[in-house]
Amino acid sequence: MYVSYNKLFKLLIDKHLRKTEFAAMAGFSQTTLAKLSKNEYVSMAVLVKICRTLDCTFDDIIDILPVEEDKHE
Repeated sequence: MYVSYNKLFKLLIDKHLRKTEFAAMAGFSQTTLAKLSKNEYVSMAVLVKICRTLDCTFDDIIDILPVEEDKHE
């Protein structure tokens, strides 16, 4: 994947929030939480819910990683 939510999880630690507790507060499912934990893509609506709940911006919760070159070319 080309995204990392490590900033989000660091922010949750700093705010003393558990992942499942935060998911309930923000209003998204355990399935979405699993996607976040695996650095998979989630919808823009989920990202907006996260930012509104934590009073932050996208830049505070996500890193866009560089595309890796295909090693077989």
